[in-house]
Amino acid sequence: MKIHGLQKMTLLDFPGKVACTVFLGGCDYRCPFCHNYELVDGSAPPVMDDTELLAFLEKRTGLLDGVAFTGGEPCLHPGLPGLIRKIRELGFAVKLDTNGCHPDMLAHLLEERLIDYTAMDIKNSPGKYAVTVGLESIDLTPVMESVRILKQGTADFEFRTTVVAEFHTEKDFEEMGPILAGAPRYFLQKFTDRDSVPFGNLHAPTNGEMRRYLEIAQQFVPSAELRGVDL
Repeated sequence: MKIHGLQKMTLLDFPGKVACTVFLGGCDYRCPFCHNYELVDGSAPPVMDDTELLAFLEKRTGLLDGVAFTGGEPCLHPGLPGLIRKIRELGFAVKLDTNGCHPDMLAHLLEERLIDYTAMDIKNSPGKYAVTVGLESIDLTPVMESVRILKQGTADFEFRTTVVAEFHTEKDFEEMGPILAGAPRYFLQKFTDRDSVPFGNLHAPTNGEMRRYLEIAQQFVPSAELRGVDL
């Protein structure tokens, strides 16, 4: 398997763990606000393969607690379960970031107890999902199935939404509520611009807007929080 990026240590990407973050290429979506678009469009070359990743991890045994897989969309890769199995044999916990488009892969990883924590993006209200992820149309059935699978509670998880002024309103969070309800935790994080974002002229909501969105979300997920927002 080709690895398109490796952050050798993070205290942020895997709750409660000192981890490294592994970036995999390819994605189902074309989100205009994506921070890792070079992984989506294939312009980021691989930096190593899975053999080299495992060699790196062998040297970090006892120094790192976990490995976080992100992208792109990790669940696009058929070899993911086999790689995670080898990583777990080295003693590492594993976190998965996913857009929820591949419920069969997600279910397999959970049934095999290969992942300890999942972070799934809930992009927007159903009626605005397609435009938010950069597609003309979308079938949300796989996403809703992934939501259902995670809510079964076989492993810890969170939902999260990157909030963009041009895409999100109070009404959207009200309509997202039934999807979010029952999650152990939900995070709203502000969009921040950077050079790799594919679409210009996007903006972060104000702090006041973020507080209002949080109040709405807390009606459905009482433990909901703002992440990375300095109020």
